[in-house]
Amino acid sequence: MALDAEVFEALIDTIRRFVSERLRPLEAEVEAADAIPEDVVEEMKALGLFGLSIAPEYGGLGLTMREECLVAIELGRTTPAFRSTFGTNVGIGSQGLVMAGTDKQKAEWLPRIASGEVIASFALTEPDVGSDSGAVKTRAVKAKDENGADVYRISGTKRFITNADKAHVFTVMARTGDEPGGRGVSAFLVPRDLPGLSIGEPEKKMGQKGAKVADVLFEEVPVPTSLRLGEEGQGFKVAMQVLDRGRLHISAVCIGVAERLIADCVAYASQRKQFGKPIAEHQLIQAMIADSKTEALAARALVLETAIRKDAGENTTMEAAAAKYFASEMVGRVADRAVQVFGGAGYIADYGIERLYRDVRLFRIYEGTSQIQQLIIARETIKRGG
Repeated sequence: MALDAEVFEALIDTIRRFVSERLRPLEAEVEAADAIPEDVVEEMKALGLFGLSIAPEYGGLGLTMREECLVAIELGRTTPAFRSTFGTNVGIGSQGLVMAGTDKQKAEWLPRIASGEVIASFALTEPDVGSDSGAVKTRAVKAKDENGADVYRISGTKRFITNADKAHVFTVMARTGDEPGGRGVSAFLVPRDLPGLSIGEPEKKMGQKGAKVADVLFEEVPVPTSLRLGEEGQGFKVAMQVLDRGRLHISAVCIGVAERLIADCVAYASQRKQFGKPIAEHQLIQAMIADSKTEALAARALVLETAIRKDAGENTTMEAAAAKYFASEMVGRVADRAVQVFGGAGYIADYGIERLYRDVRLFRIYEGTSQIQQLIIARETIKRGG
């Protein structure tokens, strides 16, 4: 259920001011330290950002998909690492539980995820399993623990897991059966403190400094059967549903970054002079701004239309993939043009354009690469008969 219009506008205004007055001045500091200041994380918790998508009965804001996208657009106007701080709690880390969890599982975990007390993460990717997510090799074998209780012993390695360094619980996809592909995959909630679970060193990345990814290793980790999400063999279905929602959220972030870059380009081009006049008056500069604005507007329309349809209960697998594909490719082009508009200054760290140029490159990879989105779009279009 959507928030009251005035309440939602107040939320948007608060987040917009938080981004412009609190987060943007910290961008260079976060880049240099590769970390988000703890006082900022506490402010995010106080604003309810960790529970945007979680129902009010569990302490969250319970935003609709459209409302969540509008919030994500605002958050996209600063370094994406800030959003990643709570992004897994809002999306892929919590939504498997929201969609497939039992009442008991939800009551135990969702209030703490919504408050930010617990950081949730999503463990699907493996060293040999990326785009082919149905080929998961991590195994969950039924066994008994030392007290004779029924457990699954999970063994395997997950790679490039966002927020793994600080996560308290993981949604883990593991193979429970011999059936090939996704049919043999099940989903589990796995607390970090179970014996046999360890976290690798955070990876050094091209961009999005402050948002950490690391390997998660499972060595015969005893997971109680009560922590399985849904039935055996339903894990791949859960993962795909989670990614459908995540793709829309990421698409909205892409729009926010694009709008930030366009605003920066306009401001710079209006004061930078060449040949006796501001470069904003040169037609080829105007062409790059026009192309960027047009593509950003098209992405916004596509994402919000798809969000409305998702809120109405429609199947939006194809539309979400199209939104992710278009928006992530779009922001890459906008970032490239922004470097061009800024010229040499765009290549220098002081202006922040080169940082965003690096940051947005990841959007074309996670939540499914652009090539995977193309396959989904084509498959769903053919399935629907064009």
